[in-house]
Amino acid sequence: MIERTKVPRGEARERILAAATKLFGAQGYEATTTRQIVEEARVTKGALYHWFGTKDELLTTIYRGLLAEQTSRLAAIAHGGGPVDKRLYAAVADLFDHMNEHYEPLTVWARSMHLVEGEGAAAVRRDRRRYYEIFRDLIKEGQAAGTVRTDVLASVITHTYLSSVIQIHTWFHPGDPLTRIELGRQMTALFMAGIRPEPEGEA
Repeated sequence: MIERTKVPRGEARERILAAATKLFGAQGYEATTTRQIVEEARVTKGALYHWFGTKDELLTTIYRGLLAEQTSRLAAIAHGGGPVDKRLYAAVADLFDHMNEHYEPLTVWARSMHLVEGEGAAAVRRDRRRYYEIFRDLIKEGQAAGTVRTDVLASVITHTYLSSVIQIHTWFHPGDPLTRIELGRQMTALFMAGIRPEPEGEA
């Protein structure tokens, strides 16, 4: 039997999140039980339900934390100094770096997000909207500076890019010819080439 000692309330919350992240990544969201999370975190079931009313809430809390981190990193790059094309490249590359750092929980979310409903789903949509708007505005800045093509709307470029990233889990698997880092580099290069204005005189 696993011994569970009393821990400070804030520490219990972090232990539960860490345990859930580990288990969701290792065996999937649907296959993970609250009992397993409690045992992994070495807390009581009462502590788990004090902080999280449902397993869905645990999943959305983990993802929203990662998304907040992504958004903070994007904002720092987008609002920093330097040429817009350099900042845009850094923003795209950084998203893949962040995904590589947190590949398992982000993949779990991508595969399980359709199971989340209600306020949790609405909160995620609001968070994702903030990321979208920062990225879209960076694209618009690039268009105004002449470094991003203007024959395609900034919203179309942004949605196309973010949708392609979200779908990576459906076709990329460990053991593929590319590593995740190599995949990120290739997708970044492809995206940047695709948004570059065509030279004058070319159709």
